[in-house]
Amino acid sequence: MAPLSKLKRNILIDSNPYMKWKLFLEKSRRYGIHPINKRRKKFGEFHQLYVELREYPEKFFEYLRMSISTYDFLLSKDNRRLTKITTHYRSPISAEERLVVTLRYLATGLSFRSLAFAFRMGKSTVSNIAFETCQIIWEELVEEFMPIPTENCLKKVIADYFNRWKFPNCFGSIDGKHCQIRCPPNSGSHYFNYLHYFSVVLQAVADADKKFLTIAVGGRGKQSDGGTFAGSTIFNLLESNLFNVPRPTNLPNTNIELPHFLIGDEAYPLKSYLMRPYPRRGLNPKKEYFNKCLSTDRKCIECAFGILCAKWRFLNKDIETLPDKACILIKCACILHNLVRDKDGDSDLHYRHISEQYQENNQPAFNGRRNNRGSSRAIEIREQLADYLFHLRT
Repeated sequence: MAPLSKLKRNILIDSNPYMKWKLFLEKSRRYGIHPINKRRKKFGEFHQLYVELREYPEKFFEYLRMSISTYDFLLSKDNRRLTKITTHYRSPISAEERLVVTLRYLATGLSFRSLAFAFRMGKSTVSNIAFETCQIIWEELVEEFMPIPTENCLKKVIADYFNRWKFPNCFGSIDGKHCQIRCPPNSGSHYFNYLHYFSVVLQAVADADKKFLTIAVGGRGKQSDGGTFAGSTIFNLLESNLFNVPRPTNLPNTNIELPHFLIGDEAYPLKSYLMRPYPRRGLNPKKEYFNKCLSTDRKCIECAFGILCAKWRFLNKDIETLPDKACILIKCACILHNLVRDKDGDSDLHYRHISEQYQENNQPAFNGRRNNRGSSRAIEIREQLADYLFHLRT
């Protein structure tokens, strides 16, 4: 039988989906490991740079966004779960390399394909390493660096807010951030936000040191900040009095007893446990001063988000994965934010840079969304607080 001509062969393949699939599988299985990736231990970015970077602390910090000592601490926490079993067929990627690949993705936001070429790995290998490592980091660190706040913890936060800004009874500032993602399949407009891109929402409460007390990730971009808050675990805990908030206390040097509260912007509802600014129309001096004080304190959460995005720059780009996996990456970045704030403190270059920016531009930054009228009790609390702050000024 004469061999098929090239044209006839192509026609036969195009008309037969099964043959097309078989041909695709044959091509995809051409290499178990691509020849380029087989030289990973000689030419891969980790093997070329890692040892040398440890000799230059400033360059190491620039590369991985944390000090050598903080990286070593993180590795010691995750090493057991990141270390894979060696087989007769191949040696596994080391825990150190897995951690470096993950931190480089979070720090740069480079595509998985670009990192695959740099580290000489498969694209799917890089993405699997990033997701698995981020999940491990979150699980290993959350109890130490973002535990459920205790009453004593919140009392310390309240004292810090008052000592630094003379704002009483405040146990944190709250805000939401839209994290850009690619349009999920079959999602319609559920993730399309008012800023005209697809996103999942990170909602967080920050203390006076710009660390996250608690976070909620996964709200769909279409929801408002207030709507996302109403559906969050933070809201449910506060509504059911399970957030360990201290009992009401007197305002300093007065006999006026007020509850403790979070502070948020105009997107949030006015609650007895959540203070927001007065509407900007028709402000008298007292209300204007209250808004100014509240805006100053809210810089804690704004600054925390600023540091987070300056350090972990994947948050400034489309996250190239489905929403569930994007949430894993975002949660990991938040816990790493707290880790670096604890371990590296004010020596963190990103912290210093962002803090200076917010000190130079300390103006209210409302997003213009309102219509969150509070209960009569919440309105009364805000009035008493505004009176106290205005008299304290004089």
